[in-house]
Amino acid sequence: MTSDASGDRAADLDELVAALRAADAVLFGEFELSHGGTSEYYVDKYRFETDPDCLERIAEAFAARVGDAKLAGVALGAVPLVAATAVETGRPYVIARKSAKEYGTGNRIEGELAEGEEVVVLEDIATTGQSAVDAVEALRDAGAVVNRVLVVVDREEGAAERLAEHGVELESLLTASDLLADRDADDADD
Repeated sequence: MTSDASGDRAADLDELVAALRAADAVLFGEFELSHGGTSEYYVDKYRFETDPDCLERIAEAFAARVGDAKLAGVALGAVPLVAATAVETGRPYVIARKSAKEYGTGNRIEGELAEGEEVVVLEDIATTGQSAVDAVEALRDAGAVVNRVLVVVDREEGAAERLAEHGVELESLLTASDLLADRDADDADD
């Protein structure tokens, strides 16, 4: 990697962190997480997914990383992300539901998916990685080839390791360390 590419990556990272903070998507306090644990910070996906500037920056960053794979979004949280990325790339997408619908078609995977098609899963936030693993398994059961999950924020709490156990690489736009770096520096100054 050239120093120019490294500098561009750092600038892109800084811009994305700034966009999430400007959207008030990084909150501090005591929060209960979906897996039952607690945290001193919370990344509010609905704030960054409903902010047009954040959504556009995320879609551009995902678009630069998806390659030729079909896109898949994990319902409900990643649907805005996968839709915006599909518009950015001109590529179709599917939605992986947490469970099959109990009405209509009864599908777990919504959208067109061909047997053996390479799919990259887009996700909002990875903590333990379980929802991404569930989506990967549903897509594989439907015939897709899934080797990568792209996430906006990796909380660095085991998601990469859990996905690796399933033969899937986790790639994040940001990590918890990236989001908390300035706060940690501010705390050290106090």
